[in-house]
This record gives sequence, C-alpha cells and structure tokens, in this order.
Amino acid sequence: MSGHSKWATIKHKKGAADARRGKVFTKIIKEMTVAARIGGGDIDANPRLRTAVAAAKAENMPADNIKRAIQKGTGELPGASFEESIFEAYGPGGVALLVEVATDNRNRTISEIRHIFSKNGGNLGEHGCVAWMFHKKGYITVPKEQADEDTLLTLATDAGAEDMRDDGSQWEVITPPEAFHTVTEKLKEAGMTPASAELTMVAQTNVKLTGKPAAQMVRLMEELEDHEDVQHVHANFEIEDAELHELAKAG
Repeated sequence: MSGHSKWATIKHKKGAADARRGKVFTKIIKEMTVAARIGGGDIDANPRLRTAVAAAKAENMPADNIKRAIQKGTGELPGASFEESIFEAYGPGGVALLVEVATDNRNRTISEIRHIFSKNGGNLGEHGCVAWMFHKKGYITVPKEQADEDTLLTLATDAGAEDMRDDGSQWEVITPPEAFHTVTEKLKEAGMTPASAELTMVAQTNVKLTGKPAAQMVRLMEELEDHEDVQHVHANFEIEDAELHELAKAG
C-alpha cells in the first residue's frame, strides 16, 4: 500500500477514525481558530482556513460552530490562545515523523508527547533531523468506481496535479499546494467525490514495517492522534495489507 495513504487506510481498517473518539470537532475547531488568527477570517483569501472549513463541513459541523471558531481566531469573540509547534521524531524501525501541535501549554504538551514516543519505541529528535525528508503537497484520493484512469488523469493534470498513482481500490492524486483547491473543485464538478482531500507533508522515501515494529507504529500513531493538542501526524512508513488485517483482528 502507498506510504501516503497508509494511515487513513489503517484507521479505516482498524475502525479507529478520529470521529469515533469524539476528537474530530475539537481538532478542526482549533485549526480554524489558528488559521483565522494567522491569516484572517476571509475564507476566500485564506487557503488554510478554507481547507479547515471544508473539513468541518465534511464532518457535518454546524455552521454556528464554524462561525464561532473563526471569530475566536480573529478576536471578535474571546477564546484561548494556541501556540503552534512541529516536533520532529523517530518511531519504531527508524520511521521519520513530523507531529504538528496547537497548545496553550507547550511544556505540558512536550512532556506528554515525549512520553507517548518513549513507551512506543520512538523518541523526539533535534530540530531539522527529519523535516528535510518531507515536502508539502495536496493529497486527494478518489475511489476507482468513480473514475477510470485516463479520465481522472486528464482532468487532474489539466487542473494542475503533478502525479497520479494506483493504490489498489483508489487513485491517489498529488498536487502542488497552490493547485490543491483547484484540482479538488474540478474533480467535484466532474461528479467525483474524493474519499479524502488534504494538504499534507509527503515523504520522499518510505520505511516498510513488519512484525513488532509495525504493531508499535500503529499504537504510536493512534496515541498521538488521540492527544488533544496533536493536529496532524506525518510519517514515512508502509505496512502491507495482509499485516494490517492481522493488526486489525488483534485490536
């Protein structure tokens, strides 16, 4: 399976989606607040906020919740002040990770993130130790039943995509960050509903995991994403479908 879609697929197969943990609204609200604070409350002029609002709508978040989150970011409503940080780390088997957090207590968050890594076969690294392995990209997946390869490739490329890959049951479309929204909208206009669409950090190379390191990596990812201050986790590992199936059965 592809390294880029690995964690979305793992969560699906293990039934461990964020929404089931009751965390998804909190994370998206925090993202909208931070995005509005940094880039303003105009969705059309703030690509990061536009992406966060799209994620909120995809989760059926009420419009009032979205409005309040933006207003807290712009200062129109009172709210907590969040500091953003990116932690660089190593996981089981030498996997590289970038962990994006938004917190109102950085020291507490660092301590808790360090503990999660230490008990799951990983450790925090120095600034710059793994960031060079990742590049920011738009990442879109389209179920194969929605489009044939030639049609999707032509449509996506004309809209600005730079690559398309076969990941078994779905197509992966990779875009430069600046073309992400254009490509996503063009696909929707053509009647395609992406299974996922996000701006993410894509690794240049991936590490294949099996056995104990694979199980440790899944637990590490689950605990990181379950942490209330963690917004996004990017990692460069791959796990074969057969092994994922065994991990899912094991719970």
